[in-house]
Amino acid sequence: MGAQNCLAPKGSAMLAIDVLPDRNIVVLTPDGPLTAADFARAAQAIDPLMAANGKLAGLMIHAPSFPGWRDFDAVKAHLTFVRDHQRRIDRLAVVTDSAFVKTMAGIAGAFVHPEVRQFGFGEKERALAWLETGQ
Repeated sequence: MGAQNCLAPKGSAMLAIDVLPDRNIVVLTPDGPLTAADFARAAQAIDPLMAANGKLAGLMIHAPSFPGWRDFDAVKAHLTFVRDHQRRIDRLAVVTDSAFVKTMAGIAGAFVHPEVRQFGFGEKERALAWLETGQ
């Protein structure tokens, strides 16, 4: 799938951001094409945890399928977000049944700092336990 196929038409997008401060974990759940503003909001949620703890124990991407990006600005914001945050995240759990997302996570795992592990979409609790303990 080429990058242009991952872009979605303009429309409302939403990225649910669940901060679990007692676990030092953030869960990102996309529901529609990702926007540059989504990544700005994610940074606003994650940065205080990183400041308080020196790093983030875990980040979870919980997505039944790949929602795409609204436009090229969103793609750039995504890459900038990864560049600016990946060194201070211990573990990344990708919780999905999407073959595309699993493939992208596997490729990203070779290039980013966090340990990346994939889980089926129904394994959210197991993924949270791994993010906390690494086991």
